[in-house]
Amino acid sequence: MNLEALLSARLAAAFSQVAGVTVDPAVRRSQHADFQSGAALPLARELGRAPRDIAADVLAAADLTGVATGEISGPGFLNLRLDDTFVTTAANDVAADPRLGVPLAGHPERVVVDYSSPNVAKELTIGHLRSTVIGDAAVRVLEWLGHDVVRANHLGDWGTAFGLLIEHLGADDAAGIDDLTAFYQAARVRFDTDEEFRTRSRLRVVALQAGDEATLAQWRQLVERSKRYLLAAYERLGVTLGPDDFLGESFYNDRLESVVDDLAAKDLLVESGGALCAFPPGFTGRDGEPLPLIVRKSDGGFGYAATDLAALRYRVEELGATRLLYFVGTPQRVHFQMVFAVGAAAGWLPDGVVAEHVGFGSILGTDGKMFRSRTGESVKLAAVIDEAISRAAELAANPEVARATGIGALKYADLSGDRLSDYTFDWDRMLALTGSTGPYQQYAYARIQAIFDRAGPFEGRIDVVEPAERALVLELLAFAPVVTGVGRSLEFHRLTGHLYAVAQAFSVFYQQCPVLKAPAGVRESRLALCALTARTLRRGLDLLGIATPARM
Repeated sequence: MNLEALLSARLAAAFSQVAGVTVDPAVRRSQHADFQSGAALPLARELGRAPRDIAADVLAAADLTGVATGEISGPGFLNLRLDDTFVTTAANDVAADPRLGVPLAGHPERVVVDYSSPNVAKELTIGHLRSTVIGDAAVRVLEWLGHDVVRANHLGDWGTAFGLLIEHLGADDAAGIDDLTAFYQAARVRFDTDEEFRTRSRLRVVALQAGDEATLAQWRQLVERSKRYLLAAYERLGVTLGPDDFLGESFYNDRLESVVDDLAAKDLLVESGGALCAFPPGFTGRDGEPLPLIVRKSDGGFGYAATDLAALRYRVEELGATRLLYFVGTPQRVHFQMVFAVGAAAGWLPDGVVAEHVGFGSILGTDGKMFRSRTGESVKLAAVIDEAISRAAELAANPEVARATGIGALKYADLSGDRLSDYTFDWDRMLALTGSTGPYQQYAYARIQAIFDRAGPFEGRIDVVEPAERALVLELLAFAPVVTGVGRSLEFHRLTGHLYAVAQAFSVFYQQCPVLKAPAGVRESRLALCALTARTLRRGLDLLGIATPARM
């Protein structure tokens, strides 16, 4: 149930009647009432009237019967207090709804979500955490809202680097590689120090691109070895990427020439220094000159731009996507904007199809610099997960609970801030049992389960009487608009912030309103309210990819 939308609809008609034009009532939650509208204030100058007079006329014209009462406050704010009976009815309606009042999308979309995107023969590092966690939360939310979601794990499985990797592999079996990072680093050292190896590696690239079967067989070994490693890492991290979601750069290899041909036929390519480039309007470099998107390099090879353009065309024309989401760090913002601009100019992004670069900031250490190991290297994601679980074991002796708590803390810390901002990786803060953290939310859920363990079977409707009950119900009723809004904005900190508000309101309710010792009737009502709170926390955390152990 969207209370803001309901009140806005009731007030919009009244504002239109008073002002003679369509007015957004701008209904928002308020500390001074349940909700507040400040729309009368900006209307004052247009109408040449005092805002309090406008608000009074709106209140007189509004049909709020059975929903809320209003009063004028300050210079012209309209304070709204929901009717107690309405609040109780709304709470029970949401409690009876398996979807907690969250409606399915009225116009479901086919959404391609591009996230994680690791490279073959390289281990996941802390640098992959944000794309993987944020992208997976998007998938979960959009699917629950009823959209048809396609996961796209754009695996880096093609390019010149595979010459040195395959040559270094030699006749060995890639399945026997224990440490992908060490394997890649050893290959790179040989390439940088051994001229003969460097020559063989370059010839191996030529053989790979020419389709030499022996070389392709070794390449497939490396890809399959990497996929097995990645799938194990995803399972451990608790994300929904599976074996069918890999769609590597190699998939588009046979489509790159047609991309060039199509763009050339539409006069969208210009030769520059031997390379074929697109120059979408509005993009300039630091020197003020037009910024090129290099589609085909001067040596005839293709880079990321060509592959990204081929992927965009494939996702729209063959997968039928109407919304494309790319979860990639903010430094790649201009690149994707240029890709989208060229794609639109080529007709590959027709009306009704939207491509979005969903950027995010970096993970910093407590020193304010990029989060790295003590030796200055990228931190392996596996080591971070190990450390999270190990530290969480101090909060929960049960290994499964420790795993859920540690990984939940990692995810919550990543999702709880504005994703466009950098955030500081701080173990003590993310594992705290107080404040807006994953463990705090999980503890609130587990505390409710402990109440149920002592309560035994119960039946009852929610009856909102006490102020703490009412405050909790209002937070629970806000769940639907928050989730729906996150499906549009992909601002997951709004969902974490809402869940934190729910947990806080429950804590106050628990302190002020006895549950198990309450009189008959009241006891059942409060248990029903606990049940609705638990369901909301569980669903909300699940949408973020965070488990909810019944014990902490």
